[in-house]
Amino acid sequence: MSSEKTVNLERSAPEAIRSCPSTFSPAQAKKIVHDLFARNPVIYWVDFLVSFGVGSVCFALVRRTPLFSPQQAVCFVISALAYYRAALFIHEIVHFPRGVMTAFKVVWNVLCGTPFLLPSFVYQTHHDHHRKTTYATDRDGEYLPFARRPRWEIIKYLLTSFIIPPLVVVRFAILSPLAWISPRFRAWVHAHASSMVIDPKYIRPEPTPRELFWIRVQEALCFLWVWGVFLVPPIFLGRWPIPFLIQAYATAVLVVFINALRTLGAHRYAFEPHPVDFSEQVLDSLNYPYRWWITELWAPVGLRYHAVHHLFPSMPYHNLGKAHRRLMAELPSDSPYRQTIRGSLLAQLRELWKEAGSAASRSTELLR
Repeated sequence: MSSEKTVNLERSAPEAIRSCPSTFSPAQAKKIVHDLFARNPVIYWVDFLVSFGVGSVCFALVRRTPLFSPQQAVCFVISALAYYRAALFIHEIVHFPRGVMTAFKVVWNVLCGTPFLLPSFVYQTHHDHHRKTTYATDRDGEYLPFARRPRWEIIKYLLTSFIIPPLVVVRFAILSPLAWISPRFRAWVHAHASSMVIDPKYIRPEPTPRELFWIRVQEALCFLWVWGVFLVPPIFLGRWPIPFLIQAYATAVLVVFINALRTLGAHRYAFEPHPVDFSEQVLDSLNYPYRWWITELWAPVGLRYHAVHHLFPSMPYHNLGKAHRRLMAELPSDSPYRQTIRGSLLAQLRELWKEAGSAASRSTELLR
């Protein structure tokens, strides 16, 4: 049995994170993987274009196969998973330094960001999820202490997958033009309706003039796309795009739901809002190195190595697995880093559910 599989994967969140985090040295870890920070543009282009192409072909085939047939189901699932992989390149894009792979950013926004109503500006707040001063605080919109909250909050979060797609349509079809003509409304839309986050109370900081310019450009493209989908078919083809809209909604719900499950498995969510040190941030994040043929479906583009990513945010996704294997081979056998491993998403979801239940029980006892 490998050394990885000897790790206790069921250790509780507080115990794992608080168990000697000072013995974990990010500097030592970086020395081990110092040569893995160079991006390979060919990998990015091929991976993204193939994913988008497969998704588009299967999406088209869904309406060309018998209704509710096995073939239709297969095409639907493949299209959703392929589009999901293509969409998650947004995570890499926000980590590109300015001026790096600009053509890739533009093409991604044209092919994915606009038709998926997922322009890259909505994820720029992701940097707050990595900063030492904001991770797990109220200024981190991608963190909620699920392990310390009632279980119904986990269920509520998953159920938002069904309402996010129509809300996004309203955001770009209606709120965008209103924001263009009203500076006051623009401030509200930017603060409350312009971020890809899981905390509904998150308030996005005001944009710089340069950021606002590109936000408006991307908003305009999404606005034109939405109204084009709604108006072009009835005006020029004499029919409403009802089948397309139903399929698009179903695909979007599946993609958002899978991403919600992935998000729940990305961290232990053990911290109430307050600053934590960098070692604790890394140890609060999780890796899924096993069964890549399954894990790559729900955590593609390197996201199954989320602890490695938080340790090295600028490392390209195609090197995260190699970095993890080196760390496991060269870090001390008692390194806290080994506690970032999980055997499966299902195991972690069960652990999170258990932690949330225990926290609720403790709260109830305190109130008695």
